[in-house]
Amino acid sequence: MSDLPRVVTPDRWFVQMFSARSVAEGGIIRRKVGDVERLIGRDRFLYEVRRRGFRAIENAGQFVIFCNRQPVHVLD
Repeated sequence: MSDLPRVVTPDRWFVQMFSARSVAEGGIIRRKVGDVERLIGRDRFLYEVRRRGFRAIENAGQFVIFCNRQPVHVLD
């Protein structure tokens, strides 16, 4: 049986997402855009990312969140 509740609230979803080891280590995490929009909403998601001083990009149906305050450079 899973430890997840049947209904995941937005606040609980954020706690789970930002509790990942990669976040604590200043790494990256990714989430499907469709899941974020369905469960949380784009505006709330981006607000929570910015509130933490992180950056996010969107590509191919994924949000990639850089869990640090370092600059992000797109290389062609």
